[in-house]
Amino acid sequence: MSSKRRQGDRGDPKTKKGKREIKAGLTESLLDQAGRDAARQAWERREAGNHGSITLSSAPFPHCVIHPVIQSLEFLDGLKEELLGLNFNEKSNDLYKFKQSDDLKRRKEPHISALRQVLFEDFREWLSDVTGVKLEKTVDMSCAQYDYTDTLLCHDDELEGRRFAFILYLVPEWLEAYGGSLDLYNTDENAQPGSIAKSLIPKWNSLVFFEVSPISFHQVSEVLCEGKCRLSVSGWFYGPYLERPQPFLDPLPLRSPHIPHDHEILYEWVNPVYLSVDAQSQIQEEFEERSEMLLKNFLQEEKFNEVCSVLATQSIEWEQCGPPNRRCYQRARGDLPNAISSCMELLKSEAFFLLLSNLTGLSLHFLSTNSDDSEGEGPSQNNQSVSEDDSGAEQSETEQGQSEKVPLCSGELRHWTHGHYTLIHDHDPERHQFALDLLLFFGCKAPHSLPREQLPGISLQR
Repeated sequence: MSSKRRQGDRGDPKTKKGKREIKAGLTESLLDQAGRDAARQAWERREAGNHGSITLSSAPFPHCVIHPVIQSLEFLDGLKEELLGLNFNEKSNDLYKFKQSDDLKRRKEPHISALRQVLFEDFREWLSDVTGVKLEKTVDMSCAQYDYTDTLLCHDDELEGRRFAFILYLVPEWLEAYGGSLDLYNTDENAQPGSIAKSLIPKWNSLVFFEVSPISFHQVSEVLCEGKCRLSVSGWFYGPYLERPQPFLDPLPLRSPHIPHDHEILYEWVNPVYLSVDAQSQIQEEFEERSEMLLKNFLQEEKFNEVCSVLATQSIEWEQCGPPNRRCYQRARGDLPNAISSCMELLKSEAFFLLLSNLTGLSLHFLSTNSDDSEGEGPSQNNQSVSEDDSGAEQSETEQGQSEKVPLCSGELRHWTHGHYTLIHDHDPERHQFALDLLLFFGCKAPHSLPREQLPGISLQR
C-alpha cells in the first residue's frame, strides 16, 4: 500500500491520482524565435523558402508545409489510435466521398484533447504572429478518412470568417501513385481554377496550412490504392472577413430554335414503341410525378449501332471543358462525322420537340396541348456520348421582351471517362431557368449501376 502511494506521490501534482498528463508539443522550429521572425518576413514578402521544418510558398496561392510539426512520435501513435476509435459518418455527394468524424472540439480522449490544446492555443498564436492576421479563438477541427476511391473535388473552402485551412496528416508511408494528394490549382484572370499547379503528397506528422481566399482552389485527388487509409485532422482558423469579388458567371451556351423537320425523321431514328399514343401518355404520367425518366432502347437498333461504330472508329477532336470547380470532361469541337451530325439534327428537330412535349407534358411546341406553359417552363437539349450525347432545350423570353415563349436548345457531344464530372454550382445561369436535360448514352461498358439493357437509352430530367 505504502509503495503504491509513494509512486502516486511522484506523479504530476496537477493530474488526478498521479496519472501521466498527455501533452502535445510543437516541433522546435516553431518555438525558435529567429525561425519565427524569418518565416514572418518571408510570408509578408510572399517569398518561397525553407526555415527549419517550415517550407513556405506563394504559388499558386500562399501555403506552408511544416514537417515535422509535433515533437513526440509516441504522442502521434496514441492520437491515431484514439482517432480510429471514433465513429465516422459517410459523406457523399457530387463534390466529395469520404468518412468524417464529428467535431473534435468537445472530445475527452487525452490525446485528442492535447492536440486540440496545442492547435487552438500554441499553433494559433504562432500562425497569427507569422501571417499578421488576428485570429479568433473559434477553430473547427474534425478527422477524415479517405479510403480506396474516396475523393474531394475542386473547391475554394470560402465561407464567411474562414482565414486559414489546415490539415495534419497521420498516414502510413505514402507514395504519389496511391493518389490522395492535396492538389493546388492555378487561376485565370477571372479567378477561375485552371490546371493543377502543385500536388502535395501526404506525409506522417506533416501539417499543411493555406490562406482561404477567392483563389484558394484545391482538391483531394482520388485514393487509388486499396488497403491504404489517408487519415488526417483538418479544420479552419477564423479571422477578419476578406472581401471577395463578384462571382464569375459562365457565359450562356449558344441556343437556337428547333430545326424544321417533319415526323419522318422520328420514324427513321426512334424506337416505334415511343411513338405510340398510349406509350407517350403513360410516360408523361410517370414523368410528371417523378420529374425524371430513363427510356431504354430509345433509338432503333440499327441507328444506335451506326453511331456507336462511328464513335469507336472515326477520329473526333476533343477539348477539355472546365473550370474544374464546375465541370471536368471532354467535348467535341470542329466538324462531326455524318452519323453523329444526323443524330444531333434529330434531337434539335421540330418533330423531336413535339415528341418531347408528349413525353414530358412540357409545352415545347405550338401544337402541344399541355398546360405547363403557364409557369414559363421549357426544356433543354444536349447531346452526350460516352461517349455521351446530352441535349437540352430551354424556354425564355425573346430579346425584344415579347410575351411569347420560344423553346430553345443547346447541345454538345461529350466524352466521359474516369475522373470526369459535372457539379451543380450556385452561379450557373442555367440553374435559375426552367429546363429539361436530356442525356443520350452511347458506348457505355456496362457500369455496375446500370443493367446492360438500359444503356442504349435517354435520360430525361426536369
